[in-house]
Formats: sequence, structure tokens, C-alpha cells
Amino acid sequence: MTVTQTPLWTALITPMHADGGVDFAALTRLLHEQAAAGNGITLLGSTGEGANLSLAERQAIIEHACRLQLNVPLMVGVGGLDLASQLDWLAFCETQPVSAYLLVTPIYAKPGAQGQQRWFQALLDAVSKPCMLYNIPSRSGVALAEAAIAALIGHPNFWAVKESGGNPLRFAELKSAFPQIAWYSGDDVWFAEHALLGAAGLVSVASNVWPQQVADIVAKGLAGEAIGAVLRETAESLFVAPSPIPTKALMHYQQRIASNVLRLPLCAEDLASLAPLLAADLQWAAA
Repeated sequence: MTVTQTPLWTALITPMHADGGVDFAALTRLLHEQAAAGNGITLLGSTGEGANLSLAERQAIIEHACRLQLNVPLMVGVGGLDLASQLDWLAFCETQPVSAYLLVTPIYAKPGAQGQQRWFQALLDAVSKPCMLYNIPSRSGVALAEAAIAALIGHPNFWAVKESGGNPLRFAELKSAFPQIAWYSGDDVWFAEHALLGAAGLVSVASNVWPQQVADIVAKGLAGEAIGAVLRETAESLFVAPSPIPTKALMHYQQRIASNVLRLPLCAEDLASLAPLLAADLQWAAA
């Protein structure tokens, strides 16, 4: 399966031991589980707590995933504030058989269109793989500027945008303005609307918990079939606390990971109750 033919990318969690170390045995199981469902895998995005891990840990995770030689593509998260560090990270990733990169808008600084354009230009120029730009203003503090997109159109490595702005009308406007690139839904709860608007696929948190079920829903949605509300309703439960806290809690309850530990500043105790998550899991079982 090629990058451009992949309709569903799972923004994979990073499983951890109770002492906070990366649980590579669990990571192996989760990677194989996603591959069995045919899902592309995004490593070290915000769901994977990429910004909270050390460079050595991130490198070890990429090397580990690549050694498995999965039959699905691997996309690697890239994002921060220090351009030199991101270029160093990409230089390492370029030595590995990864398939694509997810480039998030720079965090905290809230750059304008010129700053965004030059930031992304530097990253795109530094790699040899397809890149998906990531619009997530709720996390980065700034929206991906249309002028930056327009200036980058035509770059051979600019393949797609992950749109997580939470507004289907805006998704439609952007896709209409820039039809040359692929537009992916970055919101499980809005996927049904994005699919009707011509989304190329979904980058999903929910497929961590329900890999095959979400893959089936995405296939139906992209084929124009009615998919109902199960993905929207169950995905909402995964955001009752800062993500990926609920996702890890439910996967721990399912005994698919050994602990629900996260890296600070994320904290498992910020989830008030498992009840909405257990109800969501039962909803999939009844679907």
C-alpha cells in the first residue's frame, strides 16, 4: 500500500510501563494490530506524545517500528518551535525506511503566513518523502495560513493536509481552494461530514481502540455509503480529557497495554471516569 492510497492513518499512542519507560513489547503488538487492519500508522504525533519524549526515545521508536517491516506505511510526526532541532530530527528519519512525514504548524510562536511558509519550505526541502501539513489551531495556537498553502503548492514533497480545525464548512472551502492536494479529516467526530465533502481519508485517534471497526467505517464513508453516528459518538468519549489520556485508559482497561501511564504534563488522573469510555466500547460491540 502506498502513502497516497492509504485512506486511514492511526495516530498511534506510545505505550509505557508503569515506571514511564516506553513499552516496546506492547508497541510491537499495537503496530502489528494496525497493520492487520490495513491502517497506515502515524508515529510520534500529539497522540503519541512525541513532544514529551526524549530524542533518544523517539529515535528508538522509529528504529523499532521500521525493523518490523510492516506491510503498511509509517508516517512520522514533526513539530515544535526550534527549526534546527526539527531539521536534525528529519535528518535522522531520512536514514530510516519511513514513508511520510506529518508537519504540524509551529507551536507557541503563532507565526504569520510568511513565517509558516518559510518554516514548511525548510522542512519540505530537507526530506525525500511525501509530507502532510497539519492544521490544528487548538494545539498549536495558530491556523495554517492559506497564503502559506498557496505558496507551497507545487513543491514535490507537499502531498496533503490534515485538517483539524473542527469546521466542516472551512474544510469544504479549503478543499475547493486547493484541489491539487489531498485533504484528510483530522477529526474522528467530523469524518462523516468530511467524507461527504470529498476527504481523501482520516487520521484517527479512535482507530487505536477500534482498528478494524474504524477502518470499515472509513471505507464505507469514502465509498459514499451512510455510516451513521457510531464513530462520532464513540470518538467524543476519547476527548472527555486531554488526548490521549482517555484512549490509554480504555486500552489499559481492555488489557491491550500494561499501564495507562503518560508523560507529564499529561496525567492519567485528569480522567474523571471510565464510564463514557466503557459505554462507547459497548456501542461498537452493538454496531
